Amino acid sequence: MSASAVFVLDLKGKVLICRNYKGDVDMSEIDHFLPLLMQQEEEGLVCPVISHGNVHFMWIKHSNLYLVATTNKNSNASLVYSFLYKLVEVFTEYFKELEEESIQDNFVVVYELLDELMDFGFPQTTDSKILQEYITQEGNKLEIAKSKVPTTVTNAVSWRSEGIKYKKNEVFIDVIESINVLVNANGSVMSSDIVGSIKLKTMLSGMPELRLGLNDRVLFALTGRDKGKTVSMEDVKFHQCVRLSRFESDRTISFIPPDGESELMSYRINTHVKPLIWIESVIEKFSHSRVEIMVKAKGQFKKQSVANNVEVRVPVPSDADSPKFKTSTGSAKYVPEKNMVVWTIKSFPGGKEFLMRAHFGLPSVENDEMEGKPPITVKFEIPYFTVSGIQMKPVSRDRFDIHILLLLFSPGAMRALTNSKNQ
Repeated sequence: MSASAVFVLDLKGKVLICRNYKGDVDMSEIDHFLPLLMQQEEEGLVCPVISHGNVHFMWIKHSNLYLVATTNKNSNASLVYSFLYKLVEVFTEYFKELEEESIQDNFVVVYELLDELMDFGFPQTTDSKILQEYITQEGNKLEIAKSKVPTTVTNAVSWRSEGIKYKKNEVFIDVIESINVLVNANGSVMSSDIVGSIKLKTMLSGMPELRLGLNDRVLFALTGRDKGKTVSMEDVKFHQCVRLSRFESDRTISFIPPDGESELMSYRINTHVKPLIWIESVIEKFSHSRVEIMVKAKGQFKKQSVANNVEVRVPVPSDADSPKFKTSTGSAKYVPEKNMVVWTIKSFPGGKEFLMRAHFGLPSVENDEMEGKPPITVKFEIPYFTVSGIQMKPVSRDRFDIHILLLLFSPGAMRALTNSKNQ
């Protein structure tokens, strides 16, 4: 079972819009949601599922809104939460930003979407690109569009429209990875993992079927080809277009892609990763007068790669003032509302080392130890570089001429740019 009703509330608990799908839960039950949530917050324990009698509220918060689903059954909570987050995604696609004002300005469209997204408590069409074909933001066109609902909605391939044509057939595939590394004061890595996704941009005619292979450890073990570099992926999540039975049998990603941009899959790799940009800091405090901070950043990746838009965020005492900075590259600025210095470096080549010095006046330092010591954080991007070494290659060709551009990455640099064309 899924949701009985869905509500969108403001921060004061006022219902902005709602849709009753099953009628088995009194709609006035939503009045209990915010008082129960505030009670939990006061007790310091906030639960994603709140119950009142035999009614359960499953909720998420986005911007200045609460999205709440109610049920009185033993519903599939994962399905309900997946639907709520999909609701946020679809509304954002339509209104650019999902907030109280965008809901109030688009009541008609929101109700139309709620009717199409779920039926009798079960999710239906949730692809925003397909929804936009027959639900527009121009109210005077809604009734006209209703009589022309695309057959895609009832097709087995509900994520792609029929009759798509391109003069030149192309597919662009990007591998995007982010690493999360926590290092203690002694320089030891306490935790690390890699979160990645494979992004598609398809410009293909008709209903093409594509197949991709990965250097996946399970596949290599099954085939006995375990001598090369392999990747062990966890928490793999696929777009609905992927044939899961095919992946489970031979680890081939077989799919009819959505048109335009989409995320084919996401994954997590739990592995030891060394920090790509190593940070060392020295803080000198002079009682009742000032504090001086020296930060050294070193690129621990190959020289042929370059990190872009590097941000080193250094916490400072809350009563710091009179900032002065000196950097060997980039620029530094004081962000008083966040009690931090942000050192920005647009281009950081591998193997290079840079310094930043900061000087602050301190009216008082007696209670400095009570504030704690937040960690220094680093954000950056490295194009054509993946830490995991994941690689992809096409394992089949379509029946018609197709020009596929696959961006294959490995640590250090772009591995190859493959053009394949059918006979």
